[in-house]
Amino acid sequence: MLDFAIVLSLGIYALSALLTFYRMILGPDFPDRILTLDSLYINAIALIVVFGVYLDTTAFFEAALLIAMMGFAGTVAVCKYLLRGNIIE
Repeated sequence: MLDFAIVLSLGIYALSALLTFYRMILGPDFPDRILTLDSLYINAIALIVVFGVYLDTTAFFEAALLIAMMGFAGTVAVCKYLLRGNIIE
């Protein structure tokens, strides 16, 4: 039963990532694309964590942590660029 729930959640997260990517392509303006890119990071983290639970290994959790840190830094950098025109002051 747990295997079915994990596979179902993998499918739902993958569908969510595809729909988020589609929204990122069609976003009406740049801030919407930044927001959907941040959501895409979250979907990727969820996919990796659930896949790690499915395979019963802890190696994927480190990759999810790295994606979370890079996603946060990337979002902050792009938002700072939009607000001020430069990243490093």
